[in-house]
Amino acid sequence: MKATFLASCLLLWALPGLAESAVTVTKAWARATILLSRPGVAYLTLQSASDDRLIGLDTPAAQAVMIHAVETKDGISHMTDMMALDLPAGQVVTLAPSATHLMLMGLKAKLAEGDSFALTLHFEHAGALTVTVPVLGIAAMGPGE
Repeated sequence: MKATFLASCLLLWALPGLAESAVTVTKAWARATILLSRPGVAYLTLQSASDDRLIGLDTPAAQAVMIHAVETKDGISHMTDMMALDLPAGQVVTLAPSATHLMLMGLKAKLAEGDSFALTLHFEHAGALTVTVPVLGIAAMGPGE
């Protein structure tokens, strides 16, 4: 009885901390692809109640998922691979066209408009979170646009 009570107290004590470290993922979407030989691209919005980092991603739709930043130097834009993405507490981090985005390398099938796929995000503190990513049209600029 004492052990059950103690375990319950510890769980209640830990729950507020767990809630604070939660990451929310909204507005996930990907563009349809034309060729299987080209990578896919996905976007989403992240927000964490406490400082965290996105440290990895995976999906059954592709062999690898990479975080890419877009940097412009001398008027020329380049993509650079990021090993992690910082999520400052309370700040909204949006991955969007012509900005930081997710590259789906080695697609296993073309991404067709109207389909969706699972994407698992791995966070340094919040653990793993799987979301469903709808595939929009090839020229889409975001959900509802």
